[in-house]
Amino acid sequence: MNRRDFLLTGAAAAASAGLPCSAQPATATLEIDTTKPGPRIPADFTGLSYESAQLANPDFFSAKNEQLIRLFRELSPSGNLRLGGGSSEYTTYSDADPTGQPPFEVFGPDTSKTVKHGTTTTALALRNLRAFLDATGWTCLYGLNLGQGTKENAAAEADAAFRILGPKLVAFQIGNEPDSFRNRFRPATYGPADFIAEWNTFHDAILARVPHAKFAGPDISNKLPFLTAFAQETRRHPDVVLLTGHYYAMGPARSPDATIDQLAEPEPKLATMHQNGFEAVAEAMKLSGLPYRMSEGNSCWDGGKPGVSDTLASALWCADTMLRFASLGWCGVNLHGGGNGFYTPIAGLPSTGFTRRPEYFGIQFAQTFAGATLLSTQLKGTPNHITAYAAEQAGKHQVALINKAAAAVRIKLPERWGSRAMQLTGPALDAKEGTTLAEIHVRRSRAVEVPALTATILEF
Repeated sequence: MNRRDFLLTGAAAAASAGLPCSAQPATATLEIDTTKPGPRIPADFTGLSYESAQLANPDFFSAKNEQLIRLFRELSPSGNLRLGGGSSEYTTYSDADPTGQPPFEVFGPDTSKTVKHGTTTTALALRNLRAFLDATGWTCLYGLNLGQGTKENAAAEADAAFRILGPKLVAFQIGNEPDSFRNRFRPATYGPADFIAEWNTFHDAILARVPHAKFAGPDISNKLPFLTAFAQETRRHPDVVLLTGHYYAMGPARSPDATIDQLAEPEPKLATMHQNGFEAVAEAMKLSGLPYRMSEGNSCWDGGKPGVSDTLASALWCADTMLRFASLGWCGVNLHGGGNGFYTPIAGLPSTGFTRRPEYFGIQFAQTFAGATLLSTQLKGTPNHITAYAAEQAGKHQVALINKAAAAVRIKLPERWGSRAMQLTGPALDAKEGTTLAEIHVRRSRAVEVPALTATILEF
């Protein structure tokens, strides 16, 4: 959301005042090297991910769903909607308009474990989806069924999606988490070479009907050899325009180790991608010459964890993670959701209305950096769980200071900052209600105190 769209309130300041902090905050020094510009954050960096099965209700992504359109636009005027997920391996396509009532109103991570079979995407759903994308200003990353589908049906669906979605279609993804096919849709011996062979069969069938189609992939869960193999294969396919994969900070939701404390860690021990994974992504980008997008992910896989994924903690995690991935040169982040799943940024359904979960505000926080060029930063003397990001945009500097610690920290700045700031905060780390992102006015200074469990954006 553009800064001027925020109401000037004292809510954030008032909430911060009630947060725990030490009488004498620890002090850190922020250094910004403007001579070392980093990646530029694309305008469409912000994204959401929904299950393909949601298209079985053609009225969901449609111009009639005005409240959802407004919520999408408040996140970003030019974001990206990814359609895929586990349900994409159970869907089929038909040109015929649906008859009767849709099988459900909403479909999300809270329903994907119980309702997968028999959903059909139709041309009507695609026409409505195009109207939804036109109304939001968003584009679409579109998943096709590899796990249990046929190349003929995938080609028919791709043909319809290409014609109907037009310039709103970024690329097709063939398959969802193919590295998890073994012992489910494929034999235990299924590996990267098998996937590449199948992918090429579907790819060629789609190109035969849609000669100008673009592709992305491999949309993996966490097995990095599949990413490396796909990156190598893209050198034979100029129609592949994007590398994609998933990231979840923790999981499964039933694990006792999936906690708020873990979510605050720089690298949760249950994360689906650890340090060597980030290095593998960088190598794949270099090998293929393509950008990388986190096409699906969130705080805790298996639908999210109550009391963790739906709290202020998830908002702070989201703000930090999105900017962290931007600093790695990733071109976008699609947070998975839909329905009433615990980690969905937007919960609800058209008939009763939608609500913003805490994570929604974390996305808005990171979105303020869209279009900016990141700069090299270093925090010296900082306590754990404090991160900083700096960027330059339109001749101004922006700084994000994210404090996931239980105490305030005083940060010395390289120059005097303005009197306006934005702050992400809430009543408590485990609070499910009351998370806000609002503009606040502060005293001009060469230092700033960042309250515990808040995130602040400053402008120089």
